[in-house]
Amino acid sequence: MPPALTRRSTVALAAACLSSLMFGLEISSIPAILPTLEEVLHADFKQLQWIMNAYTIAVTTVLMATGTLADRYGRKCIFMTSIAAFGVTSLICGVTEDVSVLIVARFLQGMSGGAMLICQIAVLSHQFQEGRHRAIAFGWWGIIFGIGLGFGPIIGGAIVVVSSWRWVFLVHALFAVVALILAQSGVQESKDSQASSLDIAGIIALSLSVFCLAFFITQGPDLGFVSLAALGVIGVSVISFIAFLIAEKVSPRPMFDFSVFRIRTFSGALVGSAAMNISFWPFMIYLPIWFQAGLGYDSVSAGLALLAYTLPTLVVPPVAERLSLRYRPGIVIPAGLLTIGVGFILMKFGSAAAQASWLTMLPGCILAGVGLGLTNTPVTNTTTGSVPSERAGMASGIDMSARMVSLAVNIAIMGFILVSGVLAHLRSALPETLDATYLRSLAERIAAGNTVSGPELSESLIHQALVQGFGWMMLYGGVGVLGLAGVSFLIFHSQELRPIKNQ
Repeated sequence: MPPALTRRSTVALAAACLSSLMFGLEISSIPAILPTLEEVLHADFKQLQWIMNAYTIAVTTVLMATGTLADRYGRKCIFMTSIAAFGVTSLICGVTEDVSVLIVARFLQGMSGGAMLICQIAVLSHQFQEGRHRAIAFGWWGIIFGIGLGFGPIIGGAIVVVSSWRWVFLVHALFAVVALILAQSGVQESKDSQASSLDIAGIIALSLSVFCLAFFITQGPDLGFVSLAALGVIGVSVISFIAFLIAEKVSPRPMFDFSVFRIRTFSGALVGSAAMNISFWPFMIYLPIWFQAGLGYDSVSAGLALLAYTLPTLVVPPVAERLSLRYRPGIVIPAGLLTIGVGFILMKFGSAAAQASWLTMLPGCILAGVGLGLTNTPVTNTTTGSVPSERAGMASGIDMSARMVSLAVNIAIMGFILVSGVLAHLRSALPETLDATYLRSLAERIAAGNTVSGPELSESLIHQALVQGFGWMMLYGGVGVLGLAGVSFLIFHSQELRPIKNQ
């Protein structure tokens, strides 16, 4: 039997777990306070989207670069730097009075959070190399990370009720101090003398492409999708993506080694990774708005209702791992995606019920959460386990990048669909003489959960507009993930192209 964990290793594990909790909470707790931010900071619907999108896009920009930086300058050094930066940017988020400053601070917070996430994995991989200890360390890390994601909505809502929205951010400044102390005393420094140079061209090109695409989706209605400005933005996105492909092709040590896509298990799992983030995770950003504006719950009640959506993601993963060993990921991952899709369809019907409530939403929420729990861990294990061990870090980076890119883009897409559905209902129910600009502004305010009033508006009309908007969004998420479930299944069970070459 291997010896027990040393005190230093236990402290290092605590540092990694606390920082993973911080990262997870900053993704899932913010949706619960978006209605409050809309009210106190006078943020419009697009700004609320960017409060979320700035974080996810920023995470994507640093994922692949951080590993190289940590290898070159020291994993402990970069880990502690990222924790400190996360604490400082969280402090800025919590004290600002301006929504534009909050969005910029969220971007910086996302960059430091992405670096912190990669360093957690690097630190644990170096410090826990014995098989059993490694399993224990990553097991606890995954549990704490899942708690941050799963309980974030209710924690965010509760903080707003008992204190202020500011403490949803400020608490991370306090956590960062504790995490720094733990990291300083517990984490061992380690470097890689053979660390390669940064793929600067690839990082910039991919980040610019994703940013411009999200900007086009969110700002397109105001700019006009066929206006010169909008076409210029989407043109930059396309050109940047082409430049990214070229940069990765010519780089001697590319950020993305596209040869791994020849491995069907890797590609099938990566489709599953993207599918979760066109459905489950971006919808969690908007679901609190439905519970509060559509069903009339307060922030705490909405957070409690969200537990049906998030708690299964914590309970199901151990079952998913056993199923993967017995039936292989090629069955479990598509089945999990299929379950998410069915859950979304049930939620659509539940939201349109005559007496809609958390009970009518419950079956769909639980089923979607179960599907996510069946998919998430097998996807991660399959992407890293299907390539040679010396390339597992690169595979993990591609997986995390696929998640963050698809999440950022689909936050924008789902927001556009929500507003479009609300606007379509308003156009059908209100006089045609009303100004189109006024109607769009009204639709955005309703979609953001803002209280609106007017002689032509009624509570029933606003509710039905939200039902249609959220119904369209749930249909998009359900059909999208069902389609990708089929794609994933076909890839898993197609003939493997040719084995990957070790480089």
